[in-house]
Amino acid sequence: MDANKYSDPRKTFGAAVYEEAAKNPDIVVLSADSGGSSGLGGFKKDYPERYFEFGIMEQGIVGIASGLATTGRVPVFCAIAPFVTARPFEMFRNDVGYMKQNVKIVGRNGGISYSDLGATHHSLEDFAIIRMIPGVTVLSPQDPGEIKSAVHAMLEHSGPVYMRIGNDPIPELFEPGPFVIGKGRVLREGGDVTIISTGVLTGTAIEAASILANGGVDARIIGMPTVWPIDRELVISCARKTGRIVTLEEHYVIGGMGTIIQEIVSEECPVPVKKLGVPHTYATSGPYKELLAYYGLDAAGIAKSVREFVKG
Repeated sequence: MDANKYSDPRKTFGAAVYEEAAKNPDIVVLSADSGGSSGLGGFKKDYPERYFEFGIMEQGIVGIASGLATTGRVPVFCAIAPFVTARPFEMFRNDVGYMKQNVKIVGRNGGISYSDLGATHHSLEDFAIIRMIPGVTVLSPQDPGEIKSAVHAMLEHSGPVYMRIGNDPIPELFEPGPFVIGKGRVLREGGDVTIISTGVLTGTAIEAASILANGGVDARIIGMPTVWPIDRELVISCARKTGRIVTLEEHYVIGGMGTIIQEIVSEECPVPVKKLGVPHTYATSGPYKELLAYYGLDAAGIAKSVREFVKG
C-alpha cells in the first residue's frame, strides 16, 4: 500500500482487461468511439479481431453486446458513465438484464468527475437506476489495485455487471488481494460513528477520519466496493456497533448506496443515518476538486458534516 502513489483509473482498468483477455479468448471489447479514452488502446492494437468499434451509438452497442453474449463471448463495453446507463437504459434493462446476459458494462468518468462538461456528462443516478434492474451487480472499486481485482471478479462472474470508475488519478489504499463481490471491508475501527464509503471518495473518507480523530471523534471507516448486492451483514453490524452511520458517495443523496443502507437499517436495526453526496439537483460545473469542496465532499467538508451529526 502506498498512499503517495497515484494511478489513472482508466488506464488501470484497460490494463486489467488486457491481462484477463490474454487468458480468456472469449473476452471481447466494444467501443462507442471511446476505447482509447477507456484505456483499451493496447487491446485494440494486440487483439484487433476481438475489438469492435461502432461509433457513438450506445443503445445499439448494448444490444449487440447481449447478442455476442449468447454466442459465448464475454463482452466488455466501457464509455462515459451516463452514456452507458441513462442513455441506453431500456436496452440495459431488456436486452441485458431481462435476458440475464453475461455482459460487462463499465461507466468511466463517474459522478461529477467530468466536472467542467456539466450536468449532461455527470453521472449521479447510475447506482439508483441500474440497481433497479433485477440481477445486475453494481461495483464501485476504490483504488487501483481494487480496480484490477474487480475486473477479474467481474469477468469471472456469470451474469450482467455494471462497474463505475472515475477519471482523476487515485491513490493506492489497500494491499492487493482478491475481490469478493458483495463484501465490504473494515478500514478503520472506531466507536462514535461509522462512515460507509464507496468508489473514489473512500480515500477522502480515510483523510476525514484523521481530521475527526484530532477533534475527538472516533470514526469507523467501511469501504463498500459492491454497491449491489451490498454487504448487508456488515451494514447491520456497523449499526449495532456505533449507533450512527454516515454514507458517502459521489452520487445523488437519494437513490444510491445511502438509500440502500437506510433501507437495511430501518428493517433490521434502526439508527440515525446521514447521507453525504450531491443534492438532488443538476450539479454545477467547474474544476473537479473545487466541485467536491463545494458539495462538502472533500476531507474537511466530510469531517464537518460528520462532527455536526455526532454532536447533534
